Amino acid sequence: MSGVEKETAGDGGTRKILLVGDASKAFLDVDAIREKGFEVCASMSDAIDAAAGARFAAVAVVISGLSLRLNSALEALRRRCDARIVLLAQMYEEPIAIQLVSSAHNGAALANDYLICPVEPDRFYESVAAVPAPAPSKPAAVPASLETRIRDLERLATEDDLTGLKNRRYIREFARQIIERAAAQNGRVTLLVFDIDDFKHYNDEYGHCTGDEILKQAAALMRRCCRGHDVVARIGGDEFAVVFWDDPRPSTIERRVTSDERRQTTSDHPKEALFIARRFVRELEKAGLSSFGGLGPEGKGVLTISGGLASFPRDGRTSDELFLLADKALLEAKRSGKNRIYLVGKPDSDITDTG
Repeated sequence: MSGVEKETAGDGGTRKILLVGDASKAFLDVDAIREKGFEVCASMSDAIDAAAGARFAAVAVVISGLSLRLNSALEALRRRCDARIVLLAQMYEEPIAIQLVSSAHNGAALANDYLICPVEPDRFYESVAAVPAPAPSKPAAVPASLETRIRDLERLATEDDLTGLKNRRYIREFARQIIERAAAQNGRVTLLVFDIDDFKHYNDEYGHCTGDEILKQAAALMRRCCRGHDVVARIGGDEFAVVFWDDPRPSTIERRVTSDERRQTTSDHPKEALFIARRFVRELEKAGLSSFGGLGPEGKGVLTISGGLASFPRDGRTSDELFLLADKALLEAKRSGKNRIYLVGKPDSDITDTG
């Protein structure tokens, strides 16, 4: 599709939404959005021209295919219109979307919000298309009640209520997507699955409120140890998973991968993942049990974890394989005395003993 395609069915010719990019990369049902009344631009240059000549309630930008020049493109788009800008991001593009939403140009945010793809057409329309077109002098605003309802639904679908981490559903789908991307770009992905040793004891001894606090603080500590683009999730009970992957910034995504790096992806676990896992174990030891939950002075010793690490493409080729292998390594770590993280295929190798 090239140029501008005007979609006005059902709204009497009033243009409400400007959609920029390839809709098939963002929506589950592309045909459904045609019933809502869109103006679609395949390129950002066409979108900038369209935004300057018309008023829109919002501009929705599909990040995929535009990320290399997205900052400057959004600055140009922001100069030409006051509409609310919503980014449509794949799961692995979420760090880019967060950065853009928090960035500003001449005092105005480059983007107002983002949604994770694939997007349900009805939910998308409710969140951005139902907002009245803005007056020329002020940006569009989403009613507070609508904004809250949409955000609550998004959070329930992707986040764990207790810890604020991503949930099992999210990280499973994220792992699938990021492994597909890594396969196409000679990338590396490492999965860490871990749980808290003797967690049932803390629940039984100190109560579930204290157990919940331990989970929340351990989750916060793990997130602090990770890089901004790594994904940490609670996948059930006291079990967590972390997906370590290559930096998503365009300069890294597009860089040339050397032959040495290609050999490394099939031989060794990425060093960054091993370093972060070790750092998390050290930070748990440093914190001590007395700093967790309601244990106070009665909490003697340290909180420990057992875990398993599996990498793509070294150990498995799919997300299901990595989860299965990491779980097996975790069980082996438990059987061997706990307080250790095992690499897949190396049951005698506890990574926390080295480095």
